[in-house]
Amino acid sequence: MHQAVIITGPGFQDHDVVYTYYRLKEEGYEVDVATKNAVSVKGKYGVPLPMDKTARPNISFEQLDVDRYDVVILTGGHEAPDRVRQERAVLDFVKAMDDGGKVVAGLCHGPWIMISAGVMKGRKACAYVGMVDDMVNSGAHVVEADVITDGNIITCSYYGQVGKFSKAVFAAVDERARSAQSANA
Repeated sequence: MHQAVIITGPGFQDHDVVYTYYRLKEEGYEVDVATKNAVSVKGKYGVPLPMDKTARPNISFEQLDVDRYDVVILTGGHEAPDRVRQERAVLDFVKAMDDGGKVVAGLCHGPWIMISAGVMKGRKACAYVGMVDDMVNSGAHVVEADVITDGNIITCSYYGQVGKFSKAVFAAVDERARSAQSANA
């Protein structure tokens, strides 16, 4: 079973988190949601985290463990990623996930966290219109697209493309798992 963590905070884009959370669950992933101090938070339209009575409690940023996860999902809404990218534990985790070749996926404003973690330099990426300058200034090569996969890095320009984003995440995690099996065979 694959392991995923969604990292977010207050004011997250409800669409991003709800869709990715339930799609990951539908695909059989075990999913954690990480927030600062593991507190419950609400999205900009009022969706609470944890979302329902079957969801596990949120975990704290200090509980993030690279060895536990196959993929980290960094969701949007401008408020949550802006707050989250100020947290050293998250930036270190995202950098370590990238260094380990694990899937790092950012949706809409979520790549702000990737930029602050220093993982976008030299990468091909797409960006939400309000983030293009940030992405360019990070050293990324920005192209006009809905979703871009560059190795283990996935970016999505807008939450309206979350379906394509999710398919790209599943494909990247599956490819990484196949590569690991081949290397161990």
